[in-house]
Amino acid sequence: MKIRVVWVGKTQEAWIKTGIEEYAGRIRRYAPLEISEAKEEKGAMREAGRAAECARLAKLLPKNACLVLLDEGGDELDSRQLATFIEKQRDSAVPELVFAIGGAYGFSDEFRRQAQRTIALSRLTFTHQMVRLFLLEQIYRGFTILNNEPYHH
Repeated sequence: MKIRVVWVGKTQEAWIKTGIEEYAGRIRRYAPLEISEAKEEKGAMREAGRAAECARLAKLLPKNACLVLLDEGGDELDSRQLATFIEKQRDSAVPELVFAIGGAYGFSDEFRRQAQRTIALSRLTFTHQMVRLFLLEQIYRGFTILNNEPYHH
């Protein structure tokens, strides 16, 4: 199973880029990983911007993928539950598991309808750039849990 992470906007902070590269490399030990950025819509009205960003994200989605949205209103999972979710997708022969991080105004209703699951990383609010790094760390942690490795203790 391939893992794909898509998000809106460029990662600006050098230390976050370094962390993303680190955890992307770690994940690739367990599964193919692709990261894609969709252009952020600047200066648009909230609804129009959200629709434009989600249209760009939709173009990055492969057919037959399981789409998971990251959203503050989603299900809160602990690391073991996320690992179990990844395992179930893998064991169900899902060809690609796609995690999507929206822009500042989130996801359009149309894009939400395409998702199989919506999860929240935390009840806390993080910058979109930090969420990218946190998500990759949690995916890596999930794989170490599934492989009974000592990273998660």
